Amino acid sequence: VRGARCPVAPAMKATPLSNCERRFILRALEERKRLDGRQCYDYRNVRISFGTDRGCCIVELGKTRVLAQVSCELVPPKPNRPTEGILFFNLELSPMAAPGFEPGRQPDLLVNLNRLIERCLRNSKCIDTESLCVVAGEKVWQIRLDLHLLNHDGNIIDAASIAGIVALCHFRRPDVSVQGEEVTVYTPEERDPVPLSIHHMPICVSFAFFQQGTYLLVDPSEREESVMDGLLVIAMNKHQEICTIQSSGGIMLVNDQVLRCSNITAVKVAEITELIQKALENDQKVRKEGGKFGFAESIPNQRITAFKMGSAAVDTNKVEEQAEEIIAQADPPSDLFATAILHTPGTAQIGEGIENSWGDLEESEKEEAAEEEGESEVTALEKIETEDADAMRETKKDEPIVLSDSEEEEVVILEPQELPNKTRTQTSLKQENTGKKAFTKRRKKKRPAP
Repeated sequence: VRGARCPVAPAMKATPLSNCERRFILRALEERKRLDGRQCYDYRNVRISFGTDRGCCIVELGKTRVLAQVSCELVPPKPNRPTEGILFFNLELSPMAAPGFEPGRQPDLLVNLNRLIERCLRNSKCIDTESLCVVAGEKVWQIRLDLHLLNHDGNIIDAASIAGIVALCHFRRPDVSVQGEEVTVYTPEERDPVPLSIHHMPICVSFAFFQQGTYLLVDPSEREESVMDGLLVIAMNKHQEICTIQSSGGIMLVNDQVLRCSNITAVKVAEITELIQKALENDQKVRKEGGKFGFAESIPNQRITAFKMGSAAVDTNKVEEQAEEIIAQADPPSDLFATAILHTPGTAQIGEGIENSWGDLEESEKEEAAEEEGESEVTALEKIETEDADAMRETKKDEPIVLSDSEEEEVVILEPQELPNKTRTQTSLKQENTGKKAFTKRRKKKRPAP
């Protein structure tokens, strides 16, 4: 049908923060406390894991996780920059990281993050783009950095900037040679790959402001970001050179606040840079030694149903003596039965057993037993009455009915008489009733005393 539209599933929105949680967070900030127990200027733990391929890593900033992957290819250069390589950066926010992120759409948050990463890594000139040129005006290397947010727990830009610079430092491009107009690209087996020429490592540090700049926090979490009034991001290297700075939220900052944030950034960047260098050195050492590396080896084993324990030496020299001491110190059993009592073939008894723990019958069981007895009595009476009725029918109409069981009982003789139809019918019914009563209720004569 023309004009018909396919139904689109509604996008899942992020869980809003309640007023109680908002007031609780702000009240805790006034007392210089945070929900995760950190101080105002504390940074969350940073953990770096490398993949099996070069240029692949995962950076964890608390519970925020970002996957970075670097790739390269030979492409024609830009007309205005024929001797420089091309850098391309892309950050993706998937619903896997948070339910509020919609697939296929670019919210304002994603646009701002991509712009900030480009300013931090490209505009800071941390990568020598001229070293990426193979043939001027014809062939250059295009370096592509893809960042994927795996889990969102606040401060995406800091985790993304760390993951991006770590992946670029860890990446190796293939070696090439030029002979005339022929360009040869060598495999890693033929020639060792070449690392990128990186001048410095710009790292972003985020600051969250609350109540119009009265309170300041470093590395805000997701809940703290939903309450903050403004955000300040400073990108700096270990040489204390500011690469970029950005303020959002519409708050007015004083010079002293910016200077204080820059001083804090210098300390945090120096610590993170040292951590990155140690992680790169350890990975390089493991790869040279031929040890195990990659995500499967770097991620710790967190098992639920099994525990890994180290082997411990056991001394078995004095086992018999220790066993005898344990047996001597142990209490003997309370009751000992030497023989078993055999009641019938296939059954036996040891001791007197235990008292019945089931107790007496419950009320419901008693009622069922009483009902069964009552039904059996009623059935017996009905059977007797049926037999008596059959015996009465077998007697002949003309013969008199004699009811006598012994000489001591009265003898009642009922003789039939000719009566009119209606009267005869009523008389016969009365006789039957009288016979039944006389049969069931017998009167015995009292025997005279001798």
